[in-house]
Amino acid sequence: MLASTLMLIALLCAGVFIPVPYSEMSPGPTVNTLGDHDGEPVLQIAGRKTYATSGHLNMTTVRVTSADYRMNLVEAVYGWLAHDNKVVPHETLYPDGKTEEQSTQENAEEFSQSQESAKVAALKQLDVPVKSWVIVSTVVKGSPAEGKLHAGDVIKAVDGTAVKEPADVAKLVTRHRPGQQVRFTIVPAKEQAAAEKEKRTPTGAQDVTMTTTTSDDTGEKRAIVGISAGTDHTFPFTIDIKLADVGGPSAGLMFALGIYDKLTPGSLTGGTFVAGTGTIDDAGKVGPIGGIEMKTVGARAKGAQYFLTPADNCAAAAKDTPDGLTLVKVGTIKDALGALKDIRSGDTADLPKCGK
Repeated sequence: MLASTLMLIALLCAGVFIPVPYSEMSPGPTVNTLGDHDGEPVLQIAGRKTYATSGHLNMTTVRVTSADYRMNLVEAVYGWLAHDNKVVPHETLYPDGKTEEQSTQENAEEFSQSQESAKVAALKQLDVPVKSWVIVSTVVKGSPAEGKLHAGDVIKAVDGTAVKEPADVAKLVTRHRPGQQVRFTIVPAKEQAAAEKEKRTPTGAQDVTMTTTTSDDTGEKRAIVGISAGTDHTFPFTIDIKLADVGGPSAGLMFALGIYDKLTPGSLTGGTFVAGTGTIDDAGKVGPIGGIEMKTVGARAKGAQYFLTPADNCAAAAKDTPDGLTLVKVGTIKDALGALKDIRSGDTADLPKCGK
């Protein structure tokens, strides 16, 4: 009896004090993109007529343990047994030893990009023209581009060939062999910003030449200069998204729908509580996200009746759907708008539901 008791105490102590390489995900807050957050509207539009909205178009989030936090065995077991939580390997949330600061910065950048894409996707659905151009998104430290190209610089051409899409930059650079020179024609970020502010055409295009280096991250050597290319936009009126302490790209779809709703007469939801998730690109394509099970739980807990679910997340979401929540499969913003039309009309029999 004494030996068993001592063994039990030892095991309990081990469970409490020995850390395990796991982290926990749980349902996070949901926010109505049509409403207010911390005392101000989430979506603020100026310079264009807006319309009253009703109901909910809630974006959803996942709460995760911090990078520095180390779960003990007891917490891990409890998380595995808890229905609404999910325990995953620590490296799933923080790969390659990524710090919390690095993860936060990356999430903030993704969140900012998702907002831009949400605006573009919504305005394209409304046939509102949006000016777009390719920019230097990031510059790798120690790369050939460091000090020569800067984040925000507009890339007009590479080796004299006009650049129309971010993917064009890599294609043109990789035509070279490592060690060869490549010429970028750019408009500096400061000049582009000044031109936008003054509503004029940017001037002062410059040629910048640099020597390519080698990348073998794909198993084959190819020429690179050490940048990633992205897209920037000019909108015909102001759209601000005010939402702090949220990161990642997964709110893109719900932001796009909220913007569309405010810019069109009537109500997209018809007063219904709709939540959802999904990345979105400029063309309106909806992409998958992580933590779908946590998001459906959080949405239903707040009162959601329908959940707009990226098509690639449907299988996982349908495995354990909260009672009273209908999962609606969407692949594009157009799909989502069609589903919302059925929801507000009450004609939901033919909704594209997950699991069907």
